[in-house]
Amino acid sequence: MDADSRTQRWEGRAALPLGIASLLYLGCYATHVLAPGLPPLVHDVLRAVTGAAWAVFVVDYAVHWRLSGRGPGFVTRHWLDTVVMLLPLLWPLRIVRLYDVVLRRRGRPRLSLYARVMLYAGLSAVLLGFSSALAVYQQERGAPHATIRTFGDSVWWACSTLATVGYGDVTPVTPGGRTLAVGLMVCGLALLGAVTGSFSSLMLRRFSREEDENGGRPPEV
Repeated sequence: MDADSRTQRWEGRAALPLGIASLLYLGCYATHVLAPGLPPLVHDVLRAVTGAAWAVFVVDYAVHWRLSGRGPGFVTRHWLDTVVMLLPLLWPLRIVRLYDVVLRRRGRPRLSLYARVMLYAGLSAVLLGFSSALAVYQQERGAPHATIRTFGDSVWWACSTLATVGYGDVTPVTPGGRTLAVGLMVCGLALLGAVTGSFSSLMLRRFSREEDENGGRPPEV
């Protein structure tokens, strides 16, 4: 059995645990940030669960490294997996992969390739925006001269940043918040490009098919 087939078998088995770990992480982190008044013991449990989720991702990364047989070259060749493993903010995106695995186990996906790309990009935007809003709110609340003082402010900031609008009415002022903002800007541009490219490709394909059906003439308006 070659390395690719072993990696595919591992990914099929690990998709569900990784998806559950992502959900647990997101739920525990949201509770920890949005409910600071809970007893200290509860927050300790939440931190322990998030630590266990991180351990699951580390194990998955180590197994991929071992199965690849590339040694240290795995880090540079699979740099995206390395970034996802190191940045907890990106862990909830594993839920999108779990959704894809569930659909494939039920048979052939019902949605077309373009629809799946737009759906996955939309789910990724929602999960990434929510996670970023939590992280920035944790960094900004209570900071001197902060404009993001409530979670609602943070959600509004995340939406405008992901949409690449950037109204500027609420902005991060802490170093951690601004670092997160830069990462979210990059992700927003990538997601917007994926959706726009898929939609444009879908329209071109449809117009091309209509033109072929009309014998090379453009469709009548």
